[in-house]
Amino acid sequence: MIGHRTAGTQNYCLAFAIGAAVLAGVPSPARAEDPVFESETAELVLKSGAGEGPAWDRELGLLTSGDGNIMRWSPSGEQSVYRKNAGSNGLLFDRQGRLLICEPVRRRVSRLDRDGKLTVLTSEFGGKKYNQPNDITVDAKGRIYFSDPRYGDRAGMEIVDGDGKQVEGVYRIDLDGRVERVITHEVDRPNGVLVTPDDRFLYVADNNNNDLGGARKLWRFDLATDGQVKHATRTLIYDWGDSRGPDGMAIDQKGRLYVAGGLNESKAPLETNKNRGGVYVFSTEGKLLSFVHVPRDEVTNCSFGGEDFRTLYITGGGTLWSIRTKVAGRQPWMK
Repeated sequence: MIGHRTAGTQNYCLAFAIGAAVLAGVPSPARAEDPVFESETAELVLKSGAGEGPAWDRELGLLTSGDGNIMRWSPSGEQSVYRKNAGSNGLLFDRQGRLLICEPVRRRVSRLDRDGKLTVLTSEFGGKKYNQPNDITVDAKGRIYFSDPRYGDRAGMEIVDGDGKQVEGVYRIDLDGRVERVITHEVDRPNGVLVTPDDRFLYVADNNNNDLGGARKLWRFDLATDGQVKHATRTLIYDWGDSRGPDGMAIDQKGRLYVAGGLNESKAPLETNKNRGGVYVFSTEGKLLSFVHVPRDEVTNCSFGGEDFRTLYITGGGTLWSIRTKVAGRQPWMK
């Protein structure tokens, strides 16, 4: 009978669809109660200048790291250089509207005021220069956390532990300027970092795509009220296997996590495209809810913006993409 399916037929169709998705290299999300995105396709916004970042400000619009600079895409749709030769990666606005900048080229973390004044927040730990500060997040108290991996050439790495082992860690900058390492060897190679708005969890994207068998996993750690990471609480949220792992992250008003990751063109044996490039959306319990494909490598980061904060901006392969979401996102400076 047309338009009618028995329970058995429905189960068969669902199983067939999931099987087809796996064969096509598309993640198989759980069936979400509410749709995550307003459409199934991300739209190309800019063809260049958006390698990393991105960070949204109501007045300035969207800032991205690209072509060695910090680029600005204004609310009126004009692209310009915001800070030349910045050598930046992760960008984030704090509650005072100041831009926090990871500067892997200069191996430091800085803060740019609205009047253009640049303050170096930290450039070394224990008298040793950082590797390549990569991504940045802040908690509700204004404490800053940043990751410090090293990709590519590993010559010149200065930070080691007591046994002489090289450290790719996560650090916290306290309000008085003191810096503490909160993750040392609990992850393989930390990339994206995000503190939840309630300061309960720290998410760390563990993405070692330089080594065969390196971690490509998303971890969650409990945070203590003093900003310390409870290492024993480490929980695996998702494993990208031998594909490219997770990168930058964003969070929405429901606490769902949006994670850039995956790969479209295989770089076997180091990285396969078994998990396609795009944005993966997880529930607060760590269940994969949705996925949107971005047809550029590498998909590096995402952030909410727009007047209603229901536009997810995605950087990938130097390009900028966007997709509308059903639920507004969260920014660190939101109450």
